[in-house]
Amino acid sequence: MPLAKTITVDKNTTVLVWKITETLQELKTIFLSANSIARLTNMRSELHQKGFISVRHLLKKAGYSDADLFYSETGKPNLKDGKHISISHSFTYSTVIISDKCVGIDIEKNRDKIKRIAHKFVGSESSFLTDENLIEQLTVLWGAKESLYKIHPKGGLLFREHLPIDPFVLTHKKTTGWIKKHPWNEPYAIEFDFIDGFTLAYAIPLD
Repeated sequence: MPLAKTITVDKNTTVLVWKITETLQELKTIFLSANSIARLTNMRSELHQKGFISVRHLLKKAGYSDADLFYSETGKPNLKDGKHISISHSFTYSTVIISDKCVGIDIEKNRDKIKRIAHKFVGSESSFLTDENLIEQLTVLWGAKESLYKIHPKGGLLFREHLPIDPFVLTHKKTTGWIKKHPWNEPYAIEFDFIDGFTLAYAIPLD
């Protein structure tokens, strides 16, 4: 199944989601740069290979080719036309967000495992978490914080301390997140959605 979902966030920001049902050989029927072929060759996991190539299919859907994508020294993806891009893939889904603003995106499979690692990324948010739908709440938190982490240009952020998320209701599918590490104290709109047992979350600057 190619394109699973398109979200027009605003006139300059689009989210694309791909559900990976193709074989690796079927996915490989797309142009890959020499650099991408080299990276693909070094990937041991077929799941990671599929995620990597499906992102290139999303780029094509957005009007780009693999050659339009390049990575900074810190590993952050960029587009040659100056647009901002963020990328994520998890198991059978991949996603990109493309915008004229600094944006971040994450997609995660909802798994019980997240409860065991919650202490690593949940800080002040513990005050509003509930036992009902805890896995979904925690996955939203992780996805929101991962999205914010991808935006910050210098890294070195602690998920518990520097990326607080305001209280939210799952059915509302939105909240506010923050990057709070001196000299940053910036709010971001966090939007999220649930797709076939996965949680999609993305962060965009508040106007």
